[in-house]
Amino acid sequence: MDITLALGGGGAKGNAHIGVLRRLEKEGYKIRSVAGTSYGGIVAVLYALGNSPAEIQKIFEEVDQNHLYGRDPEDGPSLLGFAGVRKMIGQVCDGKTFDDLKIPCAVTAVDINSGAEITLSKGGLSQAVLATIALPGIFPVQRLNDWELVDGGVLNPVPVSVARELSPDLPVVAVMLNDPMDKPLHGYTIPVPSIIPRTIAQRLARISLAQSLDVFLRSVDVSSRAVAHFRLQLDKPDVLIRPAVHHLSLLDKVVIEDVAKLGEQATEAVLPQLKRAVSWQSRLRRKMFGTTP
Repeated sequence: MDITLALGGGGAKGNAHIGVLRRLEKEGYKIRSVAGTSYGGIVAVLYALGNSPAEIQKIFEEVDQNHLYGRDPEDGPSLLGFAGVRKMIGQVCDGKTFDDLKIPCAVTAVDINSGAEITLSKGGLSQAVLATIALPGIFPVQRLNDWELVDGGVLNPVPVSVARELSPDLPVVAVMLNDPMDKPLHGYTIPVPSIIPRTIAQRLARISLAQSLDVFLRSVDVSSRAVAHFRLQLDKPDVLIRPAVHHLSLLDKVVIEDVAKLGEQATEAVLPQLKRAVSWQSRLRRKMFGTTP
């Protein structure tokens, strides 16, 4: 039962991908390739390196979420930095390239100069991961080759098209973390580093910068929902998994296992669709028409 995966972005919501992987493996599905955007890009790379869902969860659980977004000299202009993220990625990806992966994998980013979607499937893994998660204005732009790259979710929140390019003959299982269009928006707060005294942090949360960030991120949320909705209508994954993570925000501190369980539950709900997607009838239609009608 071979499939290819498209893992969508969503910040802290992306821990649901762990549960999706765990349940797919338990059901006997073989993931032959994986594409990812933003947080889905991190998970895609870690899985393609040969890490099990349990090992990926352990990597994330060992990270101090209070220090994920600290700044270091490598960060360019941005509200938050990649100090903690860079350390985590470096421990598992440093010096490794896409040639070291066990299965085909690609992550997406956007070049803010040309406005083009960039598929990263060659070169260093650490650079590719930082590029795919570089939320514009919040995290630093990543310079690679002649590009200035930001989060791939700007143009392709759930990279179904990329997953299909990796394995054209396999059904695409997409995991979407964006809220439905009719869900109300909720506010965002700045994840202030723990080294700042709490009294100052409380003041920071009330200043106009925090209010501006809230408006900006909610605007990004609205745009991302719409782009994801229309891209999925266009790209038509064979199966769509939608974990119930709508109560979470991009930058929330979370209990990773709790979020992973939401991914498992969502996968459980689509098992009948998965079974149909890998049936011989669907495989035949895919060979004849390119995708399953």
